[in-house]
Amino acid sequence: MKFRSTRSEQQATLDEALVSGIAKDGGLFLPETLPSFELAQFADAGSIHDVASILLEPFFDDSVLAPELDAIIAETFSFPIPVSELPGTAGRARLLELFHGPTAAFKDVGAGFLAACMSRLQGDPDNPLTVLVATSGDTGGAVAAAFDGRAGMRVVVLYPDGRVSDRQAQQLTCWGDNVLSLAVQGSFDDCQAMAKAAMADASLAGKYRFSSANSINIGRLLPQCIYYADASLRHFRETGRKPGFVVPTGNLGNGLACCLARVCGLPISRIVLATNANRIIPDYLAGEEWLPRDSIRTLASAMDVGNPSNMERLRYLFGDADRLRETVTAISVSDTDIEAEIMRNFEEFGIATCPHTATATFAWRQLLADEDSQQTSGNGSDGNSFDWIIVATAHAAKFETIVEPLIGQEVPLPEELASILTRTRRYIEIEPDLQSMAMAMDHSFSE
Repeated sequence: MKFRSTRSEQQATLDEALVSGIAKDGGLFLPETLPSFELAQFADAGSIHDVASILLEPFFDDSVLAPELDAIIAETFSFPIPVSELPGTAGRARLLELFHGPTAAFKDVGAGFLAACMSRLQGDPDNPLTVLVATSGDTGGAVAAAFDGRAGMRVVVLYPDGRVSDRQAQQLTCWGDNVLSLAVQGSFDDCQAMAKAAMADASLAGKYRFSSANSINIGRLLPQCIYYADASLRHFRETGRKPGFVVPTGNLGNGLACCLARVCGLPISRIVLATNANRIIPDYLAGEEWLPRDSIRTLASAMDVGNPSNMERLRYLFGDADRLRETVTAISVSDTDIEAEIMRNFEEFGIATCPHTATATFAWRQLLADEDSQQTSGNGSDGNSFDWIIVATAHAAKFETIVEPLIGQEVPLPEELASILTRTRRYIEIEPDLQSMAMAMDHSFSE
């Protein structure tokens, strides 16, 4: 399968797209033609590993990694991804729990897959590949954990200093010598701009052999499609109904993965994007011009993005706002509503939800209210409501300073996160410019 830039006719194989991260013209890679599946093809897929093998095979058809695809899938999905029913909803609302991996966040899936692929493709101890990752919270920790200690691989994590939770900062900065953590004195958008500028700088790129691990890398998106495929298939087999998904989103990678799964033929109905007060996506879908904004600090810090990179892919695939509205809808959630939703989820369901997951459950409740209103007014199409799968993206224990005061009790630490919190932090503070980043890399990697 060939992959094509969103900005030109430039083509690449999967292996080339994985390693380069972005196209030479600055565009993002997408498959030239997305495969189309029939549900019957998944009839014998009894596990998420089976679903992954069927779904990913067309993307790997000319890759040198094809013989190792099963091993890559086994490395990626080495932890459970359960779907749990929300009490009192009669199965019409469920949580897709994506927080059971090494760093207790959904990013563990894409990061683990990317590390498994890239270490096989480019792991050269004499000339290491340097993976850049800009993070607003969870991505950097997941990527660092996935690449930590892998021979021939280095990671540079750029994160906005003071704009992530303390436990997020811990998991961004506690890794081995092949991981450099840079505390940028700016926003996530500054971090993302620095990563892109570094990859476009011929001198730096030649010196460090850059690649990217953000959701701009197609290797992050492909494995994220799998848990949407698996969850929707299981739900459809059980109920005969196609579920809708409510997806918390910042840089739009997770939401895009859900869209790709649906385009490939998986049984998914509506896709709703839940954002925080950084509402550029819902405003764009409501008719405003797409103009990047300064990000706003919120309780759902991993979604504090003012210029979501993957909107470029969404618009390339589906068109501008008028057509895109046929594919997704978006709901913005304020900090006040996030706090109230965390409390309500605990009181009603007995579960502690992180601020990001709370944006999704709040959006789901709004959808239910809209459905009830339409049915009451007689505007509903057939009186039937949707089944919803709400995406739970991170463990509440990562945001204990927010969650615990609201629910009035301590959130138990998952074992993996408890282990991370015992490690020593190592990081360098830098200004939000390419020169400061280059100096930190030269200092750290020349030692």
